[in-house]
Amino acid sequence: MSEQLAPTLCPPRVRHHDVIVVGAGQAGLAVSWHLTRRGIDHLLLERDTIAHEWRDGRWDNFTLVTPNWQCVLPGYAYDGPDPDGFMARDEVYRFVRGYADSFGAPVLEHAGVHAMTRAPRGGYDLETAAGGFHANQVVVATGGYHVPTIPRFAERLPAAVTQLHSAEYRSPAALPAGAVLVVGTGQSGAQIAEDLHLAGREVHLAVGNAPRVARFYRGRDCVAWLHDMGHYDIPIEDQPGGIGKRENTNHYVTGRDGGRDIDLRRFALEGMALYGRLIGLDPDGTARFDASLERSLDAADAVADGIKNAIDGYIDRAGIAAPVEPRYTPVWRPEHERTALDLRAAGISAVVWSVGFRTDYRWLRAGVFDGEGHPCHNRGVTTSPGLYFVGLPWLHTWGSGRFAAIARDAEYLAERIAAAASASVAA
Repeated sequence: MSEQLAPTLCPPRVRHHDVIVVGAGQAGLAVSWHLTRRGIDHLLLERDTIAHEWRDGRWDNFTLVTPNWQCVLPGYAYDGPDPDGFMARDEVYRFVRGYADSFGAPVLEHAGVHAMTRAPRGGYDLETAAGGFHANQVVVATGGYHVPTIPRFAERLPAAVTQLHSAEYRSPAALPAGAVLVVGTGQSGAQIAEDLHLAGREVHLAVGNAPRVARFYRGRDCVAWLHDMGHYDIPIEDQPGGIGKRENTNHYVTGRDGGRDIDLRRFALEGMALYGRLIGLDPDGTARFDASLERSLDAADAVADGIKNAIDGYIDRAGIAAPVEPRYTPVWRPEHERTALDLRAAGISAVVWSVGFRTDYRWLRAGVFDGEGHPCHNRGVTTSPGLYFVGLPWLHTWGSGRFAAIARDAEYLAERIAAAASASVAA
């Protein structure tokens, strides 16, 4: 009998690119546009599909809170009929998807990165759902909101109560009949509470310490005033509190129905039940709140009023003719702080947690993170050669979380990438 030879196993092929961009949302695509113009070989690795988060991670009535004229990416801008309006969820998806198509972005979809390490020979090795890759330089464009946060005491909720994170919320009709408790008043929490309220649902809202901003003041959108004042261009190191700004909660406001304020006091007049911060759940199904409601409402109003003060000062200094309008007067105050809610007696059928996200960079091993898992960087440039971040809130300025400033951040990183590539060739 002839001896049967064992088959030879070839190692999997590792594909190489000069630059790999992890993530194909608007930030990764903006970097890709600049790299394409410079003729730099690169590939975007996307876990799902291009811009999927805009379609899959937002509720049905979601709208941007920034006006359409601010939707500007490198070589691409909103050109629709309503520049002062606010794109809805599906419009934003089509806008970003259209951007990728406009320059033929080199995206490999369904190629989530499982692990990335610094390679002994230089550059970075990546293990992905689509196989192995190596790159001289890598841009991480996965955003800063990775894992929905839900407090551990949520495990004490009665089994009959449906609970979901704001990232999973889609519509009032998708929730079981009954009252809804919304926890948190950042942008998502406040807008979801409004969405439920407008649909006629009974809403109980645990109010946090998020600030608010008026939608319009003295004849213009407040975003337009702040844009002209240069507020979105101030580097984080020049902001009061410095890099601590990165932990700040966004101001709540809405672009729904052409844009308006979100006034929680008005909601209370209309029947929404407001509480302070949710601090625990008892085994008997009682929710416990602290007595911070009035303080939180006053603080949010003070921030909105402070922004108006800054706008007034700018108008006066610039000699702008703008209509004068009266300041906001609180339309409701709590007669007493309610610190307990019997969920069963109140008919609570669902809880929507809107208490934020945490980062998850466990797949990335490069020694560039602080003790809380946030990347350490200067304008997206890390101390690990050839490793960059883009698309993070307050990456460089307040505007870094908006379309227009993402363009600036992406251009800055593209320049650093091109310079590093040239230096490597020269060496």
